[in-house]
Amino acid sequence: MKERENFGSRMAVIMALAGSAIGLGNIWRFPYLVGQNGGAAFVIVYIIATLFISLPIFFAESVIGRRSGANCRGAMERLAPGTKWKWMGFLMVFTPLWIVSYYSVVGGWSLEYLVQALRLDFIHTTPENLSGLFERFISRPYAPVAYHLAFLATTVTIVALGVKSGIEKFSKICLPVLFVLVVVIAVFSTTLPGAQKGVAYLLKPDFSKVTLKTCLDALGQSFYSLSLGMGIIITYSSYVSKKENLLVSGVGTAVSDLLFALLAGLAIMPAVFAAGIEPGSGPGLIFDTLPYIFAQMGLQMPWLSSIAAILFFVTILFAALTSSVSLIEVGVAYLTEEKGLKRGWACVLLFFLCGAVGVLCSLSFGPLAGTKVFGLGLFDFADTFASNVLLTLGGLLVVLFVGWKMARPDVFDEFTNGGTKRANVFWFKFFYFMIRYVAPVGVAILFISNLL
Repeated sequence: MKERENFGSRMAVIMALAGSAIGLGNIWRFPYLVGQNGGAAFVIVYIIATLFISLPIFFAESVIGRRSGANCRGAMERLAPGTKWKWMGFLMVFTPLWIVSYYSVVGGWSLEYLVQALRLDFIHTTPENLSGLFERFISRPYAPVAYHLAFLATTVTIVALGVKSGIEKFSKICLPVLFVLVVVIAVFSTTLPGAQKGVAYLLKPDFSKVTLKTCLDALGQSFYSLSLGMGIIITYSSYVSKKENLLVSGVGTAVSDLLFALLAGLAIMPAVFAAGIEPGSGPGLIFDTLPYIFAQMGLQMPWLSSIAAILFFVTILFAALTSSVSLIEVGVAYLTEEKGLKRGWACVLLFFLCGAVGVLCSLSFGPLAGTKVFGLGLFDFADTFASNVLLTLGGLLVVLFVGWKMARPDVFDEFTNGGTKRANVFWFKFFYFMIRYVAPVGVAILFISNLL
């Protein structure tokens, strides 16, 4: 049997895990959820949900992955052989492949906008003429499909290179670049006329806006952003050496994800107010807002505007790729280890399967706009089903498995490296309590509420 690859260092582990977490969920999804839920109050609830519910679930998945040293399906067979927990393994393989099918459509949008930036389209038009640009693009039948497939092809190519040569190397390069670029854009965004209203919206909480929906949206976004319930953390943790510290890698991932989400909010929301766009306008928010920023810049600083546009859409593309790579890797790990496929052929197979589903999702904004599932378009149904059902069900099963099925000494052994990590020993009781009692209740409430 071929020896499995591992990540090469602690920094590589954090970079890869943070790369899976930091993606379009931060840049594309977080800002419009902030806009729909009252601004800064949502941000505070989001941070609390991440630290007290999502982070314990992250550790639970990390324990499963490293303890088993296997893909999601194989992990359940090793840790609970001959039981029905194998279905959780299958769910964890299916979920990320379902998500990447429509996620790559959004990745394709970012690729199209990068092409427009390279053509200098945004500096050759006025801000007023950008109205409806995004809607016109996604309703076209061919271009969005082509960009979706190009984005997915790039993803599987990176994954085909392997854990160290592909995923690790890509994450090490992209993640630092992402942080630098988003800081640059945030600085510029806050200097636009009228932008201070957006800054205040993000930083001055109005707790009268907090409702049950706010809390559920914050927890759901935390799930989505940290890649919980979709097998990624289990799969990536299976590549983590027994010498590495799960507490350090988990906290490092969560802090990186929170910081990037806040920076993305500062990059987008001030520009939203400067552009006079409704902050809760939905998934197209950044694709409506960013061209306005660059067109506004182009009126006075055309070359600076073109450089900024290119850099920002490179940022979005990189963020999308770091997450899509991790989504595909879950399926590749399953096919190579359980079905004996070579990595390259597994990538080709998943390209065609996920690509076909993504084509339908892309066309749901154009020729298939009239096709509905439970009253939703195909793209919206795919996103809603993943966010409301698959992720929360997966997260619930994970904490039940680690909290109630696995032996406590086994969880302790994995979390503390056999008791050798003193800080982990100190924190173990807290996180084990959260995994066993608090997280299941929180996730169950989220799951039931999503179904109502």
